[in-house]
Parts: sequence; C-alpha cells; structure tokens
Amino acid sequence: MKRQWVTGLIAIAFAVSVTGCTGMSHDQQSPSHQQHGGHEHDHMEKTAAVKTNWSFSPQQPKAGQSASLSIQVVKPDGKPVQDFAINHEKKMHLIVVSKDLSFFEHLHPQYKGNGSFQVNVPFPSGGEYRLFADFQPKGAAQVTQMQTVSVSGPKPAERPVQPDANLTKVVDGKKVTLSFDQPFKAKKPVMLTFSFSDAQTNQPIKDLQPYLGAIGHVVILDQSAKEYLHVHPMNENTTGPDAQFHAEFPHSGVFKVWGEFQHRGKVFTVPFVIRVAP
Repeated sequence: MKRQWVTGLIAIAFAVSVTGCTGMSHDQQSPSHQQHGGHEHDHMEKTAAVKTNWSFSPQQPKAGQSASLSIQVVKPDGKPVQDFAINHEKKMHLIVVSKDLSFFEHLHPQYKGNGSFQVNVPFPSGGEYRLFADFQPKGAAQVTQMQTVSVSGPKPAERPVQPDANLTKVVDGKKVTLSFDQPFKAKKPVMLTFSFSDAQTNQPIKDLQPYLGAIGHVVILDQSAKEYLHVHPMNENTTGPDAQFHAEFPHSGVFKVWGEFQHRGKVFTVPFVIRVAP
C-alpha cells in the first residue's frame, strides 16, 4: 500500500460513552497513523496518553446562540499538559459539524495556559453536533479527540447526504472543480485536485494565498460523521490554479469533503459529497 504519498492524514474511529454532563457524550482519543515526507510514525507507541475535559457555558447549548467551550488537556494522573506544539500556525484546531454534515466550522481555540483552551462555538440550529479537536502535546505525537453535544432548540428538516452529480461548485465568485486521478475506492490512495478559476471570466486563479501556513486544508467525514480525516496539501507553497491532496478512504460509502482556501484576504470553504466504492 503506497502510504508515502499521504501528508498529514488523521483517521479516527470511536465508541461513544455517556458522561454526566448535560447534552454531551465523550469519546476517547483513537491514536492514528500520520505520514510526513514518506516516513510513517507509529502513534500507538509515540502518542502520549492524554484525555480532554470538555465543558460548555451555558451547560446546555441553545440553537441560534454561541456557547463558550472550554477544553482542558490532562495527563493520566489528572495533571494538566502545559506545553503544546504549533501545528499549522495554531496550538489547537477544532472542527465542528452537525450530525447531518450540513453545517461545518473550523475554529481555533485560544490557549489560556494550564492545559486549558477556550473558544466560542456557534450552533445555528438544534440537534446533534460532533466536535473534533486536533492538538499535539510538545514532545509527543498529534492527537485527535471527539465530543458529541446535543443542542436544544428547533431542528431543521433532515437533509440526506447525497453524492454530487457535478463536482464543480461556485463559491464567492470562484469556480472550483474537484477531480481525481483514479476512481474512489476504499483503502486505495487517491490524488484529489482542486482547480480554481474566476466564475465570470473562466480565467485560472493563480494568486491563492496561504491559509494556516499552506495553500489549503481538506477535512473529510463519512456519512455517519464517525470517520474523520484531515489532509494537508502535497505542495504547501503553490498559489494555484491547482491544489493537490493525497487521501485514503478507510471504507466504502458516502463521504463529505470540505476544502478550505484563501483568496484576496478572504477564507472560503467549498464542499463536495462523493461515493467511495468497496
């Protein structure tokens, strides 16, 4: 299996256990494999044993409001982790998605010291949300932990996650096309290429700007929002009109892909839904 192509890939599968915190369930970390420049690191051996304590204020988040989220990273003995590595310009990345994958937000909690991070999280509607925190204790491997939260308030009609018939989208005046070098198949490396052009003139866009230290970032979730992949670009310094990412889907089924990029000082997100064959 040619895993050396994949840069910065995190895949996480989890089991849910309910805690005493209202509306929340906690999911322990699942160490994963991540490749950098073709060298695989065994996270099962290198990942420091840590856990996260999550708390919202108000304790029961409400639809249409932002809730203050605190995440504290602690060691097995309960003592806070004090030092964190900078990963793509931040000490922590937080991905927030609704269970039906219609809502997506990429946030960066602020480190307050003593292992504690804080951020305001928007919840546009009621229902279940999944939150994925990526961070790296200094001297250890990168960790991903997931939290599920139930938000009170009106729930929108459920939207089925359907594969896109057309892999070209127009976002903020930019036409973005997703292409791939071979059919999507489970456990087979594939090159994802995002191509950018002006929606009006059809001229290629060659002046994309770095976002979090790279040409862009790609987050992928399966239909159940239980398999999470965060993929970084093959060439971080390109400015377009193409941005390429290698990924490997852990199983067959429907997946949603969010590409995050920056142009003329504005970050934009383009989503695609694809089907992966067995």
